[in-house]
Amino acid sequence: MTMRVLYGAAPADIKTYDTQKLRDAFLVEDLFQLGQTTFVYTHVDRLILGGAVPTTSPLTFGSGEDIGTPYLLSAREMGIANLGGAGSVTVDGETYKLDNRDVLYVGRGVQTITVQSNSADEPARFYMNSVPAGADFPHRLIKRGESKLLELGDQKRSNKRNLRMYIHPQVAPSCLLLMGITDLAEGSVWNTMPPHLHERRMEAYCYFDMAAEDRVIHLMGRPDETRNLIVANGNAVLSPAWSIHMGAGTGPYGFVWGMTGENQEYNDVAPVAVADLK
Repeated sequence: MTMRVLYGAAPADIKTYDTQKLRDAFLVEDLFQLGQTTFVYTHVDRLILGGAVPTTSPLTFGSGEDIGTPYLLSAREMGIANLGGAGSVTVDGETYKLDNRDVLYVGRGVQTITVQSNSADEPARFYMNSVPAGADFPHRLIKRGESKLLELGDQKRSNKRNLRMYIHPQVAPSCLLLMGITDLAEGSVWNTMPPHLHERRMEAYCYFDMAAEDRVIHLMGRPDETRNLIVANGNAVLSPAWSIHMGAGTGPYGFVWGMTGENQEYNDVAPVAVADLK
């Protein structure tokens, strides 16, 4: 288990950022390494991103040494999405089986988590979001078919997509974490349209199911001062509350969205007209 730290930035700061500095501050690469567990701690609402790809042996984590608590989840909750082959997650001795696009909610106070793949040839790819929690909620496995489906967008505008809510008050309650998965319809390229701000929440994207040669052009920044990140398969992007977030891909892709902040009101957003972007 390794953990590195990102400190984020203020809106005015990115006016002076070159490409590499912008990527260093907001783009998370190399989360999914065969046979390893990797975490990134960000000071943007103290979200922790994680990736684990167990192959021939299980991977176990749970120490709080890097964050100054007895255990990683002593005062945190976590969502674990399986973006690969079938696998399992064992939480303090209780095992849950996760197929592709299943999500496990893990409540605070857990000491040890072990992840395992059913097959080393088709390993599970576990993606994790963890945020501080001030209340106890029970662990829950949310199968893909149990998520809440929203059909959004318009094929004529190349932004038709299926958004599935997993960790959400209407599906599986949590303290502050929201988590879901969006898949684009065939022929659509745009996600999260129209762009918007949610001043009271930050968000993280993890792009996946992309061909090696494809990229997503992720737009961020203030509406009148936009920037872009070129994102590859398995990369994650941090989106502070002050930043818009939307993107377009050169080929098919999906993404996991995770949010935390002052509330869990999914519609607490301020849309931004595309014509107003600069």
